[in-house]
Amino acid sequence: MAKGILGRKVGMTQVFDNAGKLIPVTVIEVTPNVVIQKKTVETDGYEAVQLGFMDKRATLVNKPLTAHFQKAGTTPKRYIKEIRLSEMMGYEVGQEVKCDIFAAGDYVDVTGTSKGKGYSGVIKRYGFGTGPVSHGSKYHRGIGSMGSMAPNRVFKAKKMPGRMGHETVTIQSLSVVRADVENNILLIKGNVPGPKKSLLIIKNAVKNNQ
Repeated sequence: MAKGILGRKVGMTQVFDNAGKLIPVTVIEVTPNVVIQKKTVETDGYEAVQLGFMDKRATLVNKPLTAHFQKAGTTPKRYIKEIRLSEMMGYEVGQEVKCDIFAAGDYVDVTGTSKGKGYSGVIKRYGFGTGPVSHGSKYHRGIGSMGSMAPNRVFKAKKMPGRMGHETVTIQSLSVVRADVENNILLIKGNVPGPKKSLLIIKNAVKNNQ
């Protein structure tokens, strides 16, 4: 059953299972998502459900978006994302999607934006080896050869220093430890991408359908 929901990373903690084993978990705040729009093959060329997550002050929303939210019968939302999964098409516009769509033991893929690391060299960014560390080397952390001599240019996709992190990252096949509907919280085993308070997209695992 293909389904998904939007959430916000709170942080990490640990819980104990029935056997007393410690499990590191990420706490994800999943307040009820609202279906803002349904896209169909007839009208848009594809099927998708547009979800809104986290309330936003009305004064911060422009008129077109305000009308978009009013049409769905909901308050303005901070985040709007499309979920292109077949199971989600069963929801109607204005209906809420809660964290109970997942249960303990389910496997999910979590997508987020990784932490930015700033401008980094190739050793930190790609794991290159260092140069000679002896005295007089003068080339301890250099990038190394630029490539071919014949074209006299640097080829595309050459691994070089640059901005590291702040990329869309998906971690697959993480297990759900607990789905707390009363507190709108999902506990997922292990770590997920991004800093605290960042947006996450949680979907059914594509490689582990247990």
